Amino acid sequence: MMRNSSSSSLHRLFGGRPFSPGARLSALGIFLLLFLPSLLLAQELGERVQRFTLKNGLRLLTLERHLSPTVALYIRYRAGAADEADGKTGTAHLLEHMMFKGTRTIGTRDYLREEKILHRIEKIGTALDREKAKGKAAAPALITTLTDQLMTLQNEQRRLTLSNEIDRLYTENGAVGLNASTGQDLTTYQVSIPANRIELWARIESDRMVHPVFREFYTERDVVMEERRQRSESDPDGKLLEGYLAAAFLAHPYRRPVLGWPADMRYLDMAYMKRFFKNTHAPNNTVIAIVGDIQPSAVRKIVEKYFGRISPQRLSSSWITEEPRQSGERRVEVIFAAEPQMILGYHKPPPPGFTDHVFDVIESILTRGRTSRLFKALVDEKRIAENIQAVNGLPGGRYPNQFVLFATPRHPHDCGELEQAIDQEIEKLKREPVSSTELEKVKNQIRADFIRGLDSNAGLAGMLSYYEALLGDFHYLIDYTGTIDRITPEDILQAARTHLTKENRTVATLVNNH
Repeated sequence: MMRNSSSSSLHRLFGGRPFSPGARLSALGIFLLLFLPSLLLAQELGERVQRFTLKNGLRLLTLERHLSPTVALYIRYRAGAADEADGKTGTAHLLEHMMFKGTRTIGTRDYLREEKILHRIEKIGTALDREKAKGKAAAPALITTLTDQLMTLQNEQRRLTLSNEIDRLYTENGAVGLNASTGQDLTTYQVSIPANRIELWARIESDRMVHPVFREFYTERDVVMEERRQRSESDPDGKLLEGYLAAAFLAHPYRRPVLGWPADMRYLDMAYMKRFFKNTHAPNNTVIAIVGDIQPSAVRKIVEKYFGRISPQRLSSSWITEEPRQSGERRVEVIFAAEPQMILGYHKPPPPGFTDHVFDVIESILTRGRTSRLFKALVDEKRIAENIQAVNGLPGGRYPNQFVLFATPRHPHDCGELEQAIDQEIEKLKREPVSSTELEKVKNQIRADFIRGLDSNAGLAGMLSYYEALLGDFHYLIDYTGTIDRITPEDILQAARTHLTKENRTVATLVNNH
């Protein structure tokens, strides 16, 4: 499941995993790889990570590493775009934006006065949305009146706020890497800070979990819609991937874009977002990982002090439709004024199943490095592709997902020629066992990627929190390289023959008709 997140468009559109398999290995990492068995590294990591569950259900992972006087902190909520109601797509991503607008005590000059204005803003904004949603039957005069009232209230409220106060508090206290991301499965907030500022972090983040204030809701909604126009509607990579997923999944919410569909985004409402926040950003749906210059017992006391008092919620058990078995190849064309490109993908099981590990190996065999099969054959030798990349596990990992190939033909070759060449290599993978030499090379690459992820506090905190939140147990990480080591040529043949079939495939091509 170690998806390569080096592709910028993929990382933008989907909450990427905390791995970057294509990254270079440090000198220390190479030494460890060559002279220490990966099993020992995994055992050591498993023994040093301390896991504690608060009474309210919040899970805390800590790892003491005295490399520098800093700590990396990750908060992950097990909720994302896949958990949104129909017609409310984009809520999880907009909520991520709103969580940086402050709280009742952060970002305000006078919250008692501001709160009254915010209630009026929500009331007028909701009425304006309802009128606009009527389309041709809407009353233009009423829209104008409500728009003017909303702008007046927003200006009045703005005078009572302090913008970017959370960012300022962190920056003035030496924080770096303050960021957040929303994916299909999880929502993440991360930062690295000096070790003596952990209590400040706990005060800010626990306050955000209990008393967030969704300031600038309607203006931020417009910002997110512009973000969608830039990332999806005006970007060939994003537009093609969006079309691909909408065809690859007919029933499951993985078909939806994380940013949301335009018609839904236009009328996202604060009332639903508040309910979504309450139901998903609860302590019993939260994992915190803290890695760095810490004393775990002291950190645990701080987390209990600030997060332990937050009440758990009854988590939603809403049914998510299971994707029906695909019974024939699906094809989609996306028309866009850009160079041609294509996506080919196949349904496959999710982690932590063994088959998902096998597809990590297949990903490496096909496209990791210049000596990989598809890169060598199609980019270097036949020169019919500009680039090609395999990715295991899109667009998420909580449910059955996709093994995907992204490819761009080299002029004057077209997508049809490139597809035929890819098919030949796929058939070879299904027909001929991988040699022991090639398989060992790939396994070494995967071990190297794993060790690369252990190089930094942030990398470790990201990995630990990701697998604990996604799968319910960070030990997936501990067992990972051992499972990879057990994969045989027969396992690869079986997985390829079972899943890399035309009836299980979706193909999307970008067509320039200008």
